[in-house]
Amino acid sequence: MFITKIEPRISETDGAGHINNTTIPIWFEAGRIGIFKLFTPSSLFKDWKLVIVNMNVDFVHEIYYGREVIIKTWIDRLGNSSFTIKEEIYQDEVLCAKGTSAYVNYNFQQKKSEPISESIREQLKGHMESL
Repeated sequence: MFITKIEPRISETDGAGHINNTTIPIWFEAGRIGIFKLFTPSSLFKDWKLVIVNMNVDFVHEIYYGREVIIKTWIDRLGNSSFTIKEEIYQDEVLCAKGTSAYVNYNFQQKKSEPISESIREQLKGHMESL
């Protein structure tokens, strides 16, 4: 599992006083950085290997400015060329948002998916756990 901490910013707060719902997918993406680095250690877009094909978000509880949030990210399903991620956001130990995203290991030059290498697959398996 990957753990990411974020300090909510004032600019992410909406008129109702909580973190805007458009911010949550951005925070989930921040929680995936460790996964991105497995596929693209250079972090250069010319070397990029992943394409997102699905994302779902459930808003469970309000999130507020001024209190740290914790993002928990883990691998839920591992296929030949794709995988599914589960993600949760907590503030003050309360589940505030949860979601899933699906990615495909993609060759942008050939415009097609590719099998996930055995070395990356083994690393992803190390992050397959549930809460």
